[in-house]
Amino acid sequence: MRQQQERILWLDMARALAVVGMVVYHFTFDLAMFGYIPAPTPVTGFWAIFARAVAGSFIALAGFGLVLAHWRGIGWRRFWRRLGIVAAGAALVSLATWFVMPGQFVFFGILHSIALSSVIGLAFLRLHWVGMLGLAAAVIALPQVWRDVIFDAPPLWFVGLSAHVRPSIDFEPFFPWFGAFLIGMAVAKLMLSAGPMARSTPTPAMERVSFIGRHSLVIYLIHQPVLIGLFISWNWLNG
Repeated sequence: MRQQQERILWLDMARALAVVGMVVYHFTFDLAMFGYIPAPTPVTGFWAIFARAVAGSFIALAGFGLVLAHWRGIGWRRFWRRLGIVAAGAALVSLATWFVMPGQFVFFGILHSIALSSVIGLAFLRLHWVGMLGLAAAVIALPQVWRDVIFDAPPLWFVGLSAHVRPSIDFEPFFPWFGAFLIGMAVAKLMLSAGPMARSTPTPAMERVSFIGRHSLVIYLIHQPVLIGLFISWNWLNG
């Protein structure tokens, strides 16, 4: 039991780093949205790469967590509970962004991608980590070398193989982002195949950081409304 708790602590700390990266990026995005920095800043150059790295880390950590939770056998009750929470969060993001910016609302963002990848990832739980990495490479490469007009139909945009997709402020389609999920699964399988994961005694600082990771979904859902509210308040106070 102690070892399992330490594994969860380690994973929560990694999630916490991803959350911090997400908040930093969205703060930069909001700076551009409110006119404090040039509008293209968060979608070009370093910040565009940073955004992809943050999204990839969230999705990869979800793949890691899937293996960690179910590699000995799928706990269906636990799986469906977590999937329901993630799917509900995804629906909330879609609904909220549709009201705020209907022309660029999130129809398939990070949470949508994690939910779908979690379901499909179950089929690959028994695959060797080398095979997972090979499959991940294929998933990531496919949309770079092949697309088809059949996927231009709006119901198929989530696949990621279409040539034309409506604008969205957050779009992580199945191809190539399932590749990141598989990488996370592969890393977990590799670590588990090497033996028990390293134990460590959490310090108070580690406990505080892991708190962020344990509540990453809640922070994901509320941080942007909080940031936008702070920007609006700042503009009002200095208007």
